[in-house]
Amino acid sequence: MKNLFALSILIFSAFSAIAQQAFIDEFQQKWNNARDYTVEAIELMPEADFDFKPIEGQRSFKEQVIHSCQNMMWLSTSYLGGTKGEVDLKKEVSSKAALIEVVKRCFELSGKTAAALTPAQLEEKVSFFAGPMSKRQIMVLMNDHSTHHRAQMLVYLRLKGLTPPKYRGW
Repeated sequence: MKNLFALSILIFSAFSAIAQQAFIDEFQQKWNNARDYTVEAIELMPEADFDFKPIEGQRSFKEQVIHSCQNMMWLSTSYLGGTKGEVDLKKEVSSKAALIEVVKRCFELSGKTAAALTPAQLEEKVSFFAGPMSKRQIMVLMNDHSTHHRAQMLVYLRLKGLTPPKYRGW
């Protein structure tokens, strides 16, 4: 009976590790698509309209992009173990090309940080302002936040009479 129980635990642990690795792999696929989708949206907005705000009190198009990058770098360095200081988001991004490079770099660094996590690390709890969260939950939040601000960017494109890039989910 003890051996059967031990074997059951071993099999469950193996399946759990496989599922966690699948989560990491699926996240990478989604994250790379999110990067490309975000870059396509930035490419569509004329640089002259980067300071466009639908109403006072909202972020401009460019501020939406920078805020999204700040969040992914904050989450990946503060909670997932990434390296700080590799992207300077406080300096002025002076051109569309520079903004696109910053976005690509932030996605790359945060994606590499997430990819480096082991299946066991995904379940590690971190102290988060909303309460204890697993690193897996932080990855989900990072993706959700990026999606939220990209959606706002897409609305800004439409308000400027532009057709956003075709949606891609995965």
